[in-house]
Amino acid sequence: MLTITQALHDRIVAHARADHPDEACGVVAGPAGADRPERFIPMLNAARSPTFYEFDSTDLLKLYRDMDDRDEEPVIVYHSHTATEAYPSRTDVSYANEPGAHYVLVSTAECGNEEGPVSFRSYRIVDGVITEEDVKIVEAY
Repeated sequence: MLTITQALHDRIVAHARADHPDEACGVVAGPAGADRPERFIPMLNAARSPTFYEFDSTDLLKLYRDMDDRDEEPVIVYHSHTATEAYPSRTDVSYANEPGAHYVLVSTAECGNEEGPVSFRSYRIVDGVITEEDVKIVEAY
């Protein structure tokens, strides 16, 4: 199960809406070994695409060095789907290289940049196997 604060949930959703019609992407880092998302890190979708996301390799290297310096790890890797449901595509699965991370997908297909319903779902993706997990939203840890 993914446990996430309301504030982090809202920031991920806001990023997904702001970048629509392109896919948004980012990471929420947390203390190594704690499985507790804490630090919201929106990233630039280097592909600038409504159907695909890609982290800029230079930005990603900086992110991993920064997390290493802070004794953090990527607890959540998130991105949005702008026209389809919040379910990992084959490409998403092929890019899932953090077996301990929660892969969050937000679908903005129904609302676009506007207020309105979004789908917020979390998955574990290990060795190509997708397992959906419950999301528990809390005010604080």
